[in-house]
Amino acid sequence: MIKKLSERYDQLLDNLKEIELTKTVRRNDYVQYEDVDQLLFDEWKVKARSLIVKTCGENGVHIKAFTKAEEPQAYEDLYERFKRVKPVFLAAKDDFQGGYLSSVRNLVQAEIFDSEIEQASELLSSGYKGPAAVVAGVILETSLRDICDQNSIPHGKLDKMNSDLAKAGVYSKLQQKRITALADIRNNAAHGHWDLFSGSDVSEMIRDVKNFLRYYLV
Repeated sequence: MIKKLSERYDQLLDNLKEIELTKTVRRNDYVQYEDVDQLLFDEWKVKARSLIVKTCGENGVHIKAFTKAEEPQAYEDLYERFKRVKPVFLAAKDDFQGGYLSSVRNLVQAEIFDSEIEQASELLSSGYKGPAAVVAGVILETSLRDICDQNSIPHGKLDKMNSDLAKAGVYSKLQQKRITALADIRNNAAHGHWDLFSGSDVSEMIRDVKNFLRYYLV
């Protein structure tokens, strides 16, 4: 995903250069003004805006600056707007590809978790419910540490982090209870008490961990 998003930035930069090549000087009865192909520019802005939101966040400084830059100003030509938008896009591209955004770390972590979730699913489908539960439990505990970091909450044992996150309002008491239940499956698996949970329990555990990551790990 990181590679695909980076390649998308490169593609849109190439498109931006192509749009700049369409610049023409026009005149009317009163003034001379500079223009670019409006259809290409409008299409590019939609794509660039979507990419910036995906990589820099929907409430980040980059998308706010981009939105402000693309707003029409009184008595300006289209090329002036183009010149305002271009450096904002280049800044987002540089920050993303340079690894300077927290969203990059989250994307990398998400890719790692996806791989590990897939590993847990494969273990379960092969009949290894205990190892599958252990892997899913490790993913859960690691994600809790990351969410604690995002909310300036100290690391601790899983139960402590779970309790602290619920107290801080990061998620509900109901979610806290579900995580406690998932942790019990992990602990039983880690201690070899495989008779205390079923394959269906582990399947639901993997599903719930996946949903938890998707919703809370931002």
